[in-house]
Amino acid sequence: MGESFQLMRQWRILQLLSARRYGMTVKELADEGEVHTRTIVRDLNLLKTVGFPIHESVGSHGRKHWKINSEVGIAQLQFTLEEAAALYLGRQFLEAFAGTLFWAGSQSAFQKMRAALSDQTIEYLEKLAATVHLSALQHVDYSDRAELIDDLMMAAEDRRLTVITYQSLRSTEPVTLYDLHPYAIVFHKGALYLIAWSLQHKQIRTFKIDRISEVEVQSGLMKFKRPQDFQPEEFLANSFGIFSNDDPPSTVRVRFSKDVVRILNEKKFHPSQELVPQSDGSVIAAYSLSTFEEFRSWLLSFGRHARVIEPAELIEQIRDEVGVMSQMYLNSVSNK
Repeated sequence: MGESFQLMRQWRILQLLSARRYGMTVKELADEGEVHTRTIVRDLNLLKTVGFPIHESVGSHGRKHWKINSEVGIAQLQFTLEEAAALYLGRQFLEAFAGTLFWAGSQSAFQKMRAALSDQTIEYLEKLAATVHLSALQHVDYSDRAELIDDLMMAAEDRRLTVITYQSLRSTEPVTLYDLHPYAIVFHKGALYLIAWSLQHKQIRTFKIDRISEVEVQSGLMKFKRPQDFQPEEFLANSFGIFSNDDPPSTVRVRFSKDVVRILNEKKFHPSQELVPQSDGSVIAAYSLSTFEEFRSWLLSFGRHARVIEPAELIEQIRDEVGVMSQMYLNSVSNK
């Protein structure tokens, strides 16, 4: 987690210097990041070494400020036509990040590429891009949530208590206010999620950003302490997607019929997935999971080709769901 914090701190330095026309002193940057001035000096020297256009200037009374020249690009990035074309063609893969802090920068970069290429080249690239289609069925449009997402990212970086207005999918209340310690934002299946410590739940929870309507970052308060060992990938290791909890993982075993074995062999659906071939052509798949919600939906998509062997809790959940579905369709037929 140390390297992650370092990168976040250095990114914050670039943001602060870009926003301050007259720059900032080392002490101001240190106070902002709540670190020692020696740490800031190392960060500034590293950023300068890798090519960012930052420099130290001496003002009145000998006061030194660090500044960034936003009009100067990174000279080392001299793309060949092939490289520029490849990046231009890849712009569609960033559509899902509309509204995030990466969006404006990427769009500006693509506009510069477009200006540098001839009309004939652009026309050719557009035709080439049309041969590869990226399905947008699961992508969420965050173009009108740029400020909200930026507030959440800054709250996570600055470790500020944040109050969100949230509409849960299952909540009986129209909206709920939650006091959170934001830890990280995760991109999953075309949508953004916030992982945060919830003071109301007294545990780490996952919140879908689509359902957050307001964000209020608290200022003038002590910064919260993020667990030093927190890593999003580790927190989600025992989930089957984006939702997890602190419960110890359970072993799940499912028999898949031979008709769908190829699907399981083509893709590892979870890091813990283990397949044991059976004499009749079926396989028994084993998973280590702490929550069944997303796994249950995925399992039901296989219909009669998947049967849970254990645990009993999941067997009961599947049985109840299938029973409700069966009754629903029986009633549908009888009401014709």
